Amino acid sequence: MSDLETNLAKAETYLARFRKDGVLNHINGQAVPADDGETFTSISPVDLKPLAQIAHGKASDIDKAARAAAAAFKGWSETDPKERARILHRIADGIEARAEEIAFVECLDTGQALRFMSKAAIRSAANFRFFADKAVEARDGKSLYAPNQLNVTSRKPLGPVGIITPWNTPFMLSTWKIAPAIACGCTVVHKPAEFSPLTARLLVEIAEDAGLPPGVWNLVNGMGEDAGRALTEHPAIKAIGFVGEGATGSRIMRQSSETLKRFHFELGGKNPVIVFPDADLERAADAAVFMIYSLNGERCTSSSRLLVHESIYDDFTAMVAKKAKNITVGHPLDPKTTVGPLIHPVHEEKVNSYIKLATEEGATIAAGGYKPDGLGDGCYVAPTLFTNATNDMRIAQEEIFGPVLTAIPFKDEADALHMANDTQYGLTGYIWTADLTRALRFSEALDAGMIWVNSENTRHLPAPFGGNKASGIGRDGGDWSFDFYMETKNIAFAMTAHNIPKLGG
Repeated sequence: MSDLETNLAKAETYLARFRKDGVLNHINGQAVPADDGETFTSISPVDLKPLAQIAHGKASDIDKAARAAAAAFKGWSETDPKERARILHRIADGIEARAEEIAFVECLDTGQALRFMSKAAIRSAANFRFFADKAVEARDGKSLYAPNQLNVTSRKPLGPVGIITPWNTPFMLSTWKIAPAIACGCTVVHKPAEFSPLTARLLVEIAEDAGLPPGVWNLVNGMGEDAGRALTEHPAIKAIGFVGEGATGSRIMRQSSETLKRFHFELGGKNPVIVFPDADLERAADAAVFMIYSLNGERCTSSSRLLVHESIYDDFTAMVAKKAKNITVGHPLDPKTTVGPLIHPVHEEKVNSYIKLATEEGATIAAGGYKPDGLGDGCYVAPTLFTNATNDMRIAQEEIFGPVLTAIPFKDEADALHMANDTQYGLTGYIWTADLTRALRFSEALDAGMIWVNSENTRHLPAPFGGNKASGIGRDGGDWSFDFYMETKNIAFAMTAHNIPKLGG
């Protein structure tokens, strides 16, 4: 058998349980159907065929999950941090032990290529180990001296929190949000994206097999308009961590206003790669291609705008176009595949609408722009590059969230900075130059929450992650995650019998 045939056979063994039993919710340690018994069908973007029936949770299911999380909070928040750390390390062990299963299921659920998803479990386990090691210091604070007074701060877990995760790399992003929450003592109600719900079920099973007490981590599947809304409105839920579209983030804020929840929003981006003539052009091209065409271009940090100095524009875009044309599009379980199918026909239609729009706006399709032949009914789009574009075009302003790159020339540094900042988003930026002074000056002025200089996106777990403007609210990663999931308390101790004003005698 070929490598693809071998992988397909393995995948079927992992999918058998889902095809047979579907995907249930998980509340207070029990796998349960939706209260009303309703389900919805999850399809694979590879061939649009059904994968499983998914429990369609609604308000009553969210209520049960939130109550379970609230009931479990006291015990879990008071658990010795060293014990919480041990459990998180065991969760990481469990993830690593089922790495192949996680990767294969996620490939068929999302369309992401195995060459990237094979590393998903490793990264996810690393998330749990990082926050496991930080659990013992989660409550640590500062001592702040003032004349005649000593202030001592500490942190305590916030309470039950809601986590709403996206469909693009659901397993890894779930671990990124949930690991710090349970590490510091919070309990969780998790609503995964309806387009890719399978691996969330694996993750909560792994957690409880590792010794996580019932009720600490609850899972409810459903749609944004029912389960999602109920979660954001529930009074027992103290915070919402959300990854997804800006429009959905706005709705969550409105829905949660009555209960005054805390928010962390990781939203969209239209991230610029700025290439100056003195850059290592081969490395810059490789980085730009990697950041837009890996993970099918379906990630918020993708390099979706390519700003190139006019003196090298033609040569550099020709280099990128050549690389894009050489990328293999195919079945996600084929080891040779780099770009798999997009998540869903609805999303495929959205991406294709921008390809059509590009020509209407006057841009040139230098690579891609079509559906590859011979791949069946799946949601495939070839890696696409637009040239002869301007920054005011919709293809340069709106998040496409697919393997689509828009290349725009600039005249000088001021022109590049203006275009880089001239968008509603401010998530990431990538600067390529050999001039350190220029890199410092440009990065300081670039309106983005995260910037990489002469590098693609390489995550450092202690560093803050988040964006400006319409790209999000707040930061997570390292201590920033604990700042979100915990309340800070200040206690002031008088060090002398200082004068107290006398009122009333």
